[in-house]
Amino acid sequence: MSLSLILACLWCVVANVIAMFPSKHSHWPAAYVLIALGLPLLGFVVWQNGVWVGLIVLAAAASILRWPVRYLVRWVSGLFGARAEG
Repeated sequence: MSLSLILACLWCVVANVIAMFPSKHSHWPAAYVLIALGLPLLGFVVWQNGVWVGLIVLAAAASILRWPVRYLVRWVSGLFGARAEG
């Protein structure tokens, strides 16, 4: 297993451990940190292992960070919906 996949697995374990702790702010500060660490890590995975493995890691990260992905999809669809109407 390559270094990038080991780091990606470690990222997943840390994200799941963070999700187990109670949070007053619904884990948003931790989500920002996980996203900031995860994006370069995803690029590293793609660089070392290829696009298909990178897509699998992206799907795993998106399943862990469901709420930020939902808000991103709503925001992007709102941008395109406002342009189509206006």
